[in-house]
Amino acid sequence: MEKRRTTLRARLTLVYGGLFFAAGIVLLGVTYVLFAQQLDRGGDLSVHTDSADNASSPQSTPSDGLNWVDDEQKRLHDAATTSLITQGGLALTLVGGVAAGFGWLIAGRVLAPLHRVTDTARRIASAPAADRGLHERIALDGRDDEVKDLADSFDLMVERLDRSFDGQRRFVANASHELHTPLTVGRALVELAMHRKTASPDVKRLGEDLLEINDRHERLISGLLLLAGSENHLPDQQNLDLADVVTHVTAQRAPEADKAGITVHEEAGPAPTTGDALLLERIVQNLVENGIRHNTGDGGWVRVTSRTLEDGRAEIEVGNTGPEVPPYELPTLFEPFRRLGTERLVTAKGAGLGLSIVRSVALAHGGDVTARPRPGGGLTVTVTLPPESRHPPQG
Repeated sequence: MEKRRTTLRARLTLVYGGLFFAAGIVLLGVTYVLFAQQLDRGGDLSVHTDSADNASSPQSTPSDGLNWVDDEQKRLHDAATTSLITQGGLALTLVGGVAAGFGWLIAGRVLAPLHRVTDTARRIASAPAADRGLHERIALDGRDDEVKDLADSFDLMVERLDRSFDGQRRFVANASHELHTPLTVGRALVELAMHRKTASPDVKRLGEDLLEINDRHERLISGLLLLAGSENHLPDQQNLDLADVVTHVTAQRAPEADKAGITVHEEAGPAPTTGDALLLERIVQNLVENGIRHNTGDGGWVRVTSRTLEDGRAEIEVGNTGPEVPPYELPTLFEPFRRLGTERLVTAKGAGLGLSIVRSVALAHGGDVTARPRPGGGLTVTVTLPPESRHPPQG
């Protein structure tokens, strides 16, 4: 059960009201004491005066006069005390309520800039991607006080973050061009040399090795660029069924699996979700590739499953046979350039970016990814994505 919280505005109002009532009660008590003392002094004077008058009257005795004066004094004292406490308490309650109301209004007016800061921060935090919403500024006007200092500091922080993300976007765009161009040119030159009529068998073998190295570098660069850009704005979100993605990817990877002696089992159940189709395809593709490449060889298998959970979320689960995975190694598998053990080199099995890209893309879609070792060896990776949206956001 969620605990109800008391707002700062309510606490300030309670403090204002409590202090006002405390001061009013003290003031009422002091007034009562002074008033009682004044009545007692006035009563003593009346006793002396009345006693003298009654003594000169032949029809009354001194005791009768004193009793009458005492009764009148007591009645006057009780009436004045009751009037002071009752009417004073009523006035204190009324004025205290009005003061609490004004305190509520004043607290709201004072805290309005803080609400503005909070609303702006919430809109930036709830943006669909990390770099969306950073163009917003509070731009608080008014007195130069602590609240304005907070708003200005927040604007400065957001401005620096905006510049940082803008520089990252420019870097990704420039790197995509600058890194792919020489690799494309190198591939073309190698293929041209290999297909010459005068090319010797040694040149052709060397060309095949160079093309394989070039292909590894292309995969590495593509993975790095995708990893750098997957947490940014998703350009094209649409409703799709992950079952279609699973079917497409498993058919696409069937030749690689057959060549490695791996059997791929497909269990494509309905799993509707919303997101970027190419990035979601990359999730399944990376998981299937990892399952095939990090396996036991002949006789091994990979099982790809898509389903819809009870709460409507879509789930993809990819399990495979393979070497045993220590549980303490699981967190490091999602880091870039990390694979099981201490190996950190680009090899024929990949650059160690597969699971990093899977996690990055899943988080960009508002999902999550977990991994657990299988008994007897291998790994089971589960990706959970939000349910299908009726109105998918467009880029």
